[in-house]
Amino acid sequence: MTLHDFHRPLGSTGFDVSPLGLGTVKLGRDQGVKYPNGFTIPDDQQALALINQARDLGINLLDTAPAYGISEERLGHLLQGQRDEWVIVSKVGEEFVAGESAYDFSAAHTRFSVDRSLQRLRTDHIELVLVHSNGDDVAILQEEEVYATLAALKQEGKIGGFGFSGKTAEGGILALEQGDCAMVTYNLNERDELPVLDYAAQHNKGILIKKALASGHICLADGIDPVQASFAMIFAHPAAASAIVGTINPKHLQANAECVAKILSSRS
Repeated sequence: MTLHDFHRPLGSTGFDVSPLGLGTVKLGRDQGVKYPNGFTIPDDQQALALINQARDLGINLLDTAPAYGISEERLGHLLQGQRDEWVIVSKVGEEFVAGESAYDFSAAHTRFSVDRSLQRLRTDHIELVLVHSNGDDVAILQEEEVYATLAALKQEGKIGGFGFSGKTAEGGILALEQGDCAMVTYNLNERDELPVLDYAAQHNKGILIKKALASGHICLADGIDPVQASFAMIFAHPAAASAIVGTINPKHLQANAECVAKILSSRS
């Protein structure tokens, strides 16, 4: 079995997604990233091979962001001829310039950012755009213009849905009350945002999992496979539609896909 057999609805967004998504920060940025080991950004040939491998494994979800360096531009180039086969998730709010993150949640910047992402990705629509939170989740949602602007962009057809990539349970639930999807941190070490998954399950909202493997830092007792244990916990929750894992290692990608397919096939 491949992941093709386990595509599932992302809440009520209308999009069916693979249970494993490919994060693309490593295609565009090697500064200020929280991984245990350094890495080299792959060249176009390596990046395209990785994308094609992901597609062959049944992955149809790509996660990117303006803050991921040149990730969006590279995807725009690499996905020529296969754009319709992918559900793309991008972000607004965070910019990464000269090694530093800066945030802007205004209406003007939100519109500018989405239009720029469309241009970079060489597309006329993005399936899902999430707010890249700075951690002040509730204030962003209640005091800034970004969420209302994304709702307008959805009405205009530029984006298919919108949501929030936050850092708190309170922010995640508030985001789901008004939006389509939340991206939450949920792994063997960090479960503070579990109430967001519970809310999503009750209200048919979309959930994407970030840091599923704790950015490569998960360690367990001898004899326990940390990857299998991580995915088993995540997919035990009915709201978890897809786990975004940002690997550029073909062997890791293959192993992750096989692990997720095995866990889900044992439950079907």
